[in-house]
Amino acid sequence: MHQKYSLFAIFIALVFFKADAYDPLDPFGNITIKWDVISWTADGYVALVTMNNFQMYRHIPSPGWTVGWQWQKKEVIWSIVGAQATEQGDCSKFKGNVPHCCKRTPIVVDLLPGVPYNQQIANCCKAGVVSSYGQDPEGAVSAFQVSVGLSGTSNKTVKLPKNFVLLGPSPGYSCGPAIIVPSTVYLTPDHRRKTQALMTWNVTCTYSQFLSSKYPSCCVSFSSFYNSTITPCPSCSCGCHGKKDCIKSDSYKLKKEGINTPRKDNAPLLQCTHHMCPIRVHWHVKINYKDYWRVKIAITNFNYRMNYTQWTLVAQHPSLNNVTRVFSFDYKPLIPYQSINDTAMFYGMKFYNDLLMEAGPSGNVQTEVLLKKDKDTFTLKQGWAFPRKIYFNGDECKLPPPDAYPSLPNSAYRSLMPFSNTAGSILWLILLVF
Repeated sequence: MHQKYSLFAIFIALVFFKADAYDPLDPFGNITIKWDVISWTADGYVALVTMNNFQMYRHIPSPGWTVGWQWQKKEVIWSIVGAQATEQGDCSKFKGNVPHCCKRTPIVVDLLPGVPYNQQIANCCKAGVVSSYGQDPEGAVSAFQVSVGLSGTSNKTVKLPKNFVLLGPSPGYSCGPAIIVPSTVYLTPDHRRKTQALMTWNVTCTYSQFLSSKYPSCCVSFSSFYNSTITPCPSCSCGCHGKKDCIKSDSYKLKKEGINTPRKDNAPLLQCTHHMCPIRVHWHVKINYKDYWRVKIAITNFNYRMNYTQWTLVAQHPSLNNVTRVFSFDYKPLIPYQSINDTAMFYGMKFYNDLLMEAGPSGNVQTEVLLKKDKDTFTLKQGWAFPRKIYFNGDECKLPPPDAYPSLPNSAYRSLMPFSNTAGSILWLILLVF
């Protein structure tokens, strides 16, 4: 009986794991690692390994990706171009020519920018940073070339690597098995001749926020022109485990050298707040016009050790199918399902605000969004004007409970407009201070 219940529990856990890994706002998002065997060698093959990020709004930030696998035979890596194995392993049995890596479970990382030209190939050497597909399709690719020895030397004798692991840079990705697919076809630079890989296999990795962290990494607060109450992030939105190590905004510790230096383990150093989140997104319903309404969005960084590069913000709201203008952010509609257009991706303009600085006076970016009203659905009642979901860098943020949303006053609807300018300005000043 106990064995029966334990098997049932495992089945339920697997079901929930799969559900958590599925992102309804990006149903086809994944990272595909493609191995193209481009030539056979005396004892193995040379493969071009390409990592394609097909996630619309989740990128791989610094310190970049790490990919590993397990060989099925006694394979070694003779050499790598565009990347490197983190450990060489025991190569003592080799005399003369020593392999780059002899480990049965190699771990590979990207090279840093600026390495010598003879160590580079196309799409390599970006310190493992890979853009999201929706933000920069050309930058959503990373690649390296690997020469494998002591393996099969034909399609029938090659054993595919197994147990792939991808860190990007934190945990969160789970990878399926390598699957043989039709060989990749290449075009020569003059587009007059096609060449073909000798063999191709794919590995698909999907992201689960639950695997990445026990707690969210961001939270959301609300305010509106029609109510002087500010709805803060829920307390301990991102867990309060780091409360004892946080730093107050006026602490003398901030003057010490190295306080803004990132750590290898990416551990944050947070400003002391009631929510204890690295990122807070604030949604302010600013003005209600006759045919339009206006929202102000601010993203604040409370992590003293992190500059967020190529950040993305995704919001879900039924009125986002009527975006008229976005100020100071780039904007792209996301349509995961053809019949529904209620999701938008916002990101910084290149060389202007695509870098969200660490905690402090410069640690925030802001935008305003002008939306056209759909008179059949628009209302300010019951929190309709606030988003259904908010994602920052691909992770869903913690929203306040619905009963805490700013409520519409009992006064006449017509009196909202004169109140908007003064109340909205006061609220925004308060938010900038706190």
